[in-house]
Amino acid sequence: MSNEITRRGFGLGLGALALAAVLPRGAWALTDAAARALVEKLVADINAVIASGRSEAAMIQDFTRIFDRYADVPIIARSCLGADVRRFSEAQIAAYTQAFRGYIGRKYGKRFREFIGGRIELTGVRQVKTWHEVIGTAILRNEAPFEVRFLVSDRSGRPLFFDMFIEGVSMRLSERTEIGAMLDQNGGDIGRLTAALQRAG
Repeated sequence: MSNEITRRGFGLGLGALALAAVLPRGAWALTDAAARALVEKLVADINAVIASGRSEAAMIQDFTRIFDRYADVPIIARSCLGADVRRFSEAQIAAYTQAFRGYIGRKYGKRFREFIGGRIELTGVRQVKTWHEVIGTAILRNEAPFEVRFLVSDRSGRPLFFDMFIEGVSMRLSERTEIGAMLDQNGGDIGRLTAALQRAG
């Protein structure tokens, strides 16, 4: 095993431990069936938008609404700030979270738009620590199928996904790197980061 793979695995392990620390013990009440049901609805909505033939702008708006409906936006937004989250007030975090909501919806809406002419099919579900992993396959035209995974918890009182992996790449960990870099570029000022997120995506 190469050092690069070892470092990557170590980093993912630390990310999982950090996330476990913020997920409540009540999340154990979530079942495989409930996690799969959430992702079945999510995937049905994604597939409907993919097949809708609407304009790019309209489709991205639809994907933004889907993200808001099925994702645990507050926990994802806070996780992407990392340890810096402790430096900011609740009002600052709320404004940042709202900007993050639009940013992430626009960004991944564009990614899912690439799936036009294809579909996502679910293939399995399993419990991992205090959450559940729902596994699917993206089947696109003229491309080899690839795996899509959704991590689901009931941390907010109902099942929501807090991460997704597209071709093995974690949305949450990728965005944590992006948000950290953007915060640094804005001198550690969350107000400036919030304004940048409103323009990005």
